[in-house]
Amino acid sequence: MQKRQDSPKGPSQRQQRVAELVRHALAEVLGRGDIQDPVLAAHVITIPEVRMSPDLKLATAFVMPLGGKDERPVIEALDRNKKVLRQEVARRVELKYAPELRFRRDESFDEAARIDALLRSEKVRRDLEKDAAADETERG
Repeated sequence: MQKRQDSPKGPSQRQQRVAELVRHALAEVLGRGDIQDPVLAAHVITIPEVRMSPDLKLATAFVMPLGGKDERPVIEALDRNKKVLRQEVARRVELKYAPELRFRRDESFDEAARIDALLRSEKVRRDLEKDAAADETERG
């Protein structure tokens, strides 16, 4: 029997719903300071996104310490405490299997900054001025 491939449309509604539940559970555990780790206690950690595997057994959490400082030590601390975090997520989210947790650096902030820099560049500004001038001549 052939394995079902992920659809090009992206994650299913169930994957998205479970990912959001896991994200909220992780945020609650980290926000309340339930994990006894000096690195985690010293940082406020944001979790903008969690992605679930199709079988819901793997959760990849994209994390970023507030201010973007000490990213590597924070991710290492999360990895060290992965077992406890998994137990806490399992207590808060009722699933058949507690998902294995993976922590990755959230690069969406970098991508947003890159796009912002591109939009502010001289070349784009020049193109926008040309488009605005062309619109004016069409109207007038």
